[in-house]
Amino acid sequence: MRKFSLLALFFSLVLVISACGTNKANPESESNNAEKQDTQTEDLLAKVKDEGKLLIGTEGTYPPFTFHDDKGELTGFDVEIVKEIAKRLDVEPVFMETQWDAMFAGLDSKRFDMVANQVGIRPDRQEKYDFSDPYITSAGVLIKHVDNEAVTSFENIEGLKAAQSMTSNYADIAKSHGAEIVGVEGFNQAIELINSKRADVTINDKLSFLDFKKHKPDAPVEIAATLDDASQSGLMFRKGSETLIDEVNKALKEIIEDGTYLEISEKWFGEDVLK
Repeated sequence: MRKFSLLALFFSLVLVISACGTNKANPESESNNAEKQDTQTEDLLAKVKDEGKLLIGTEGTYPPFTFHDDKGELTGFDVEIVKEIAKRLDVEPVFMETQWDAMFAGLDSKRFDMVANQVGIRPDRQEKYDFSDPYITSAGVLIKHVDNEAVTSFENIEGLKAAQSMTSNYADIAKSHGAEIVGVEGFNQAIELINSKRADVTINDKLSFLDFKKHKPDAPVEIAATLDDASQSGLMFRKGSETLIDEVNKALKEIIEDGTYLEISEKWFGEDVLK
């Protein structure tokens, strides 16, 4: 019995030692696999190329940049620029429409590969996101109802209701001048609130306003003032998307150099809006 017990104890020790050796090796193996998976995840360009699709977050309610035409088709300046970029990357552009605020969350959750919606390039956004090279430059303007003679400058909007997308550059400017922010989903809703006098003003993109007036010249809204500093917009990406951003910038440079950009720009605005 003692011999049997000693023999059993010996084999038990062998099994324990073997198990310890196996457990030691597993974490290293798992770590290597995790590193490989992380590397694959980070290469967004490879993912886009493999799938043959570029997933783009956009509003679809912000003319003339991203909106639906009379036939219900998504179109606009941003849409055409991104379609041209996707063409040169040899992938299909897939536009996924959502509200302005939800676009940031959609990019964070990897629902989109990028966002194309006149997103202003500014320091606080650059801390969390990466941007392509700028693809448009525009000044902000203060828009009011034609009956509102009291508003002639940004200094006049203190205490007034400003219809703004809550996280936009222009909302910050309105707040800095003491305006009360009325949240809207886009430019058209802001204009509707001013027309109906449920809001007093909106600070918005001059190019959007000019396009709006081109289609609705009798709308009772006008520009009261223009911001001194023009802003630049870029295509927005998650941090770590360098491989895709590099290719997007190359395509954008080609579009500018071969005249395609100017053709699209003149179609929507009648002039070159890059500078």
